[in-house]
Amino acid sequence: MDALVSIRNLTKTYQRGSEKVEVLHGVDLDIPKGDFVALMGPSGSGKTTLLNLIGGLDSPSGGEIVVDGARIDQMRSGQLSQWRSNNVGFVFQFYNLMPTLNAQKNVELPLLLTSLGAAQRKRNAEIALQLVGLAERGKHRPNELSGGQQQRVAIARAIVSDPTLLICDEPTGDLDRQSAEEILALLQSLNRDHGKTIVMVTHDPKAADHARRTIHLDKGALVDGLVDGDAAH
Repeated sequence: MDALVSIRNLTKTYQRGSEKVEVLHGVDLDIPKGDFVALMGPSGSGKTTLLNLIGGLDSPSGGEIVVDGARIDQMRSGQLSQWRSNNVGFVFQFYNLMPTLNAQKNVELPLLLTSLGAAQRKRNAEIALQLVGLAERGKHRPNELSGGQQQRVAIARAIVSDPTLLICDEPTGDLDRQSAEEILALLQSLNRDHGKTIVMVTHDPKAADHARRTIHLDKGALVDGLVDGDAAH
């Protein structure tokens, strides 16, 4: 498979007071199109930083990030923002839904940045909600939905623009085990049946088991010998 994400000699340094802290150093990584990767590592290992760099939420201090042929490490802020809206769907631990909007309107939000008219935005949101099993819940606001249902709405919002890449940061971290399993099965289906490339940060080995492979980080570097191959599906 062709690499959708290709990372070479990636570094990220933050300034904390007078001290420079190198969070990532010399990371090389290829993620093939259609892959489902779990990023694991102890707190402070750099996994969320790496996720944010792949998703264009942050810029590296050095190195190269190519996503679907685009050198995102060379993009300016405005270019990166446009690239994200066209190419990446984000799923976060705490859903980040607008409490005053119903599920359908929440899912429509990314489409407001496009040239689609109101009728087409509504239709696309309905299709996305159907895909995550919430076709009948479009008129419900977040406080009328369970945690698992809210995360399904968040996933529908992430896929409504048909992005190339799904970025998931602890997507089951705030859910009970049954809801977590349902969300992970949904992500598997999006990967297996709809060809979505998924990169997921998780601290939960059971969640990582749903990915095709697991990549371990420690102290800002990939851990040699700890890139696990195809997990059972």
